Amino acid sequence: MTTTVLADTDTLIGGIVAALRTVHDPEIPVNIYDLGLIYRIEPKDGGLIEIDMTLTAPGCPVAGEMLSWVEKAVSEVHGVEKVTVQLVFDPPWESSRMTDDVKLELGLL
Repeated sequence: MTTTVLADTDTLIGGIVAALRTVHDPEIPVNIYDLGLIYRIEPKDGGLIEIDMTLTAPGCPVAGEMLSWVEKAVSEVHGVEKVTVQLVFDPPWESSRMTDDVKLELGLL
């Protein structure tokens, strides 16, 4: 893999992360990326992006809507042609997955 391809992938991932930070968990006023709900972002050939994400609780009433929010936000990133979002619950989400900034904001540090 050449340095250019790595740089392009890093730029793409950076754009995806920025897009994910525009999606907020409705129960916790924090974006889903810094909350630790995104488990995997994998660019594939042809502009396909695969994302594995979880929820803070399996019974989240907006689970289906949140998947749509993620798909819409990421699909607007330059270089993304198609987004597939898979909801996973293994490993279960826990507060240790949050960034320190979020923990501080929520009074957990």
